[in-house]
Amino acid sequence: MAVTKQMVEDAIKTVVDPEVGFDIYSLGLIYGIDINEDKVKVTMTLSTRGCPLHEMMKQWTKDAVEKIDGINECEVEIVWEPAWNIGLASDEVKKALGAL
Repeated sequence: MAVTKQMVEDAIKTVVDPEVGFDIYSLGLIYGIDINEDKVKVTMTLSTRGCPLHEMMKQWTKDAVEKIDGINECEVEIVWEPAWNIGLASDEVKKALGAL
């Protein structure tokens, strides 16, 4: 069975940012998912450059995606442009954080 973007998204939704209590997908931290057979590249950002969990969030994302049957490797690239803002989050997150 081929790995789908939805499968990767679902795996990423299991990664929760412990500082805010929401998954990184719903927070809008995921900028791209590229699937090439058994390899996935995730392009993401963090809410702040000084995030103390920088390396842990990257590793948690990698681990979550690599649990998918058929995935042998996941590369996670952290980018800072465009900068994250609350407008990238899901409506549920915006509402919970008082931004809606």
